[in-house]
Amino acid sequence: MIYSMTAFARSEVKKEWGTAVWEIRSVNQRYLETYFRLPEQFRSLEPVLRERFRKRLQRGKVECALRFTANDSAVTKLNLNEQLAKQVLHAADWVQSHGQSTGVNPLDVLKWPGVIASEEADMDAIQADMLEGLDKAMNDFIAARGAEGETLKSLIEQRLDAIEVEAEKVAQRMPEILTWQREKIQARFEEAKLELDAARVEQEMILLAQKVDVAEELDRLNSHVAETRKILKKGGACGRRLDFMMQEFNRESNTLGSKSISTEITQSAVELKVLIEQMREQIQNIE
Repeated sequence: MIYSMTAFARSEVKKEWGTAVWEIRSVNQRYLETYFRLPEQFRSLEPVLRERFRKRLQRGKVECALRFTANDSAVTKLNLNEQLAKQVLHAADWVQSHGQSTGVNPLDVLKWPGVIASEEADMDAIQADMLEGLDKAMNDFIAARGAEGETLKSLIEQRLDAIEVEAEKVAQRMPEILTWQREKIQARFEEAKLELDAARVEQEMILLAQKVDVAEELDRLNSHVAETRKILKKGGACGRRLDFMMQEFNRESNTLGSKSISTEITQSAVELKVLIEQMREQIQNIE
C-alpha cells in the first residue's frame, strides 16, 4: 500500500483516574521527525513514544500531543499513621498536664505532617491505559495515511495513462512529420534552383532524420511509465524512488522538446511536462 505523509488522528481514553486525549498529525518531510507535547508528569513516556513511531513510520514531520484531565471525584484512599497520631496526642496531654492549655483539635492532629496521607495513584496502570489509547490513535493515523496514499496513487496512475497517450500520439505522427520535413527541404532546394547530387541529398536527409528521431526518447518514456507502475504496485515507503523517476521523466521530455520540428510535437512535449509536474507535486506527499 502507498502511504501519504499527511494525516490526522484522535483518540480519547476515559478511565476512573480521568481522561486522556491523544492527537497525532503529520506533514511532509524528507526524513522522520517526531515532536511531542506531554504533561510534565508523563515526560518519561517520550522515549517509548519515539520508538513506537520509529517502528511504524519512515518519513514525515509528526506531532503527537497528549491532554490529561485528572478525575477529582475519584475516591482516594487515605492512610492514617495511628502510631504518630498517638504520639502527637500524648505530647499534647503532657503539655496540658504541666499547666499549659493546648486545646488540641482532632482536625489539627490529622493535619500534622505524616499523620494522614493519600494513596498515590498507580502510575504504571495509568500509563498502560494511555499507551493503549495511543496504539488506537496510531492505527487510525496510519489508516488515514493509507487512504490518502491510495488517492494519490490513483491520481498518479491517471497521469501515467495520459503520458502513454501522448507518447503514442508522437510515435504515430513521426513518419508523417519526417515526410513533411523532407518535402519541405526539397522544395527549398528547387526554389533556390540548386543542382545537388541525389546521393548527397539522401545522405543529408538520413542525418536529419536521425537528429529529429525521438523513438529512443519514447521508448524510455514508456519504460519509465512501466517502472513507476511497478513501484506503485510494490507500495511501502517509495516516495524517494518515485521522486527519482520524475527526474528521469523530465530528462526525456526535455530531450523530446529540443528535437521538436513541428507544433504537434512541441505541444506534446509541453503536455508531458505538465503531467510530470502534476505527478511530482503528488509524490511530495508520499512516504
